[in-house]
Amino acid sequence: MSQATVVLGLDFGGTKIAIAVCDLAGNRLATATVSSGGELGARASFDRGVETARDLLETAAPGSQLAAVGVSTFGIPFDDRVELAPAISGWDGLAFGRELRAAFGGAVIRMATDAKAAAQAEARWGALAGCDPAVYLNLGTGLAAAIVIGGTVLAGANGAAGEIGYNLRSLSDVGLALEQRIPLEDMVSGQALARRAAGAGGQHGPLTAAAVFDAGPGDSGLHDLLADFAAELGFHLVNLAICLNPVRIAVGGGMVRSWERLRPHLQHALSSGVPFPPELVVARFPDDAPLLGAVALAVDAAQAGHDVAARGVYHQVPGADGTGITLNQDTMA
Repeated sequence: MSQATVVLGLDFGGTKIAIAVCDLAGNRLATATVSSGGELGARASFDRGVETARDLLETAAPGSQLAAVGVSTFGIPFDDRVELAPAISGWDGLAFGRELRAAFGGAVIRMATDAKAAAQAEARWGALAGCDPAVYLNLGTGLAAAIVIGGTVLAGANGAAGEIGYNLRSLSDVGLALEQRIPLEDMVSGQALARRAAGAGGQHGPLTAAAVFDAGPGDSGLHDLLADFAAELGFHLVNLAICLNPVRIAVGGGMVRSWERLRPHLQHALSSGVPFPPELVVARFPDDAPLLGAVALAVDAAQAGHDVAARGVYHQVPGADGTGITLNQDTMA
């Protein structure tokens, strides 16, 4: 009997790590989710993800050959580092590609930012399929966008296309280095909203972003905070839409759980401020698109065979032509 072959998808997030073991068609055999443990530092968080993945492989596919591993992460992954990755202290110092190859010896490794992996999943099988151009907006622990053109996610010269979390917030920011100003992500993201709510005065203890949205209607301080939050996000989303003229903007990430509170603000901003307003929708996979994108990376690598193995580690999400990819409804649920 021939040895079974599987692939692994691994999504390193700021608050959780998600893992999926799949067959070569991308059908899920098993999944697991654990806390990132970011408070313990980058090394501990990375090791937790790898250990959980290995345990899941052993349980779900004992004795199988691991052909490829697709990995999505906050920040921009390279062989020797991760750029723009402030969510967990020390993450930028990890030799990400080398560490992954050492952890999963013999498997082809492909990597992408979480937002770009999510956008690829949405462009292939989700809310952005057939939309050209399109935008994926990630509203989670952090803030990022990904741009889809011709079905392909735009990487950018340094892999940083769509990193709107670093946008300038005012005219006074022009000419200032990053460490001299407050980037957009520090004011508009799940992590930022929770931090701002804790410092807003009143009787607020530690709150998650979802709890802030839930508490907002009955708390004048939080209501005003949410209004400011939505207005600033809308400002930048409108400018992005004016620049790209997308057919559709799909929104994913943890804050989608509060979509009914957030959507009217963003919809009004787009309808009022964009000459040709795009359609604004919730992503088809609002919670696990980065993991699905990571699985797609792994499936692509495995199916490309020895040609991919000869080229080594990849840092860019592949095209969305779907060649040889068959993910069924159960896979994407």
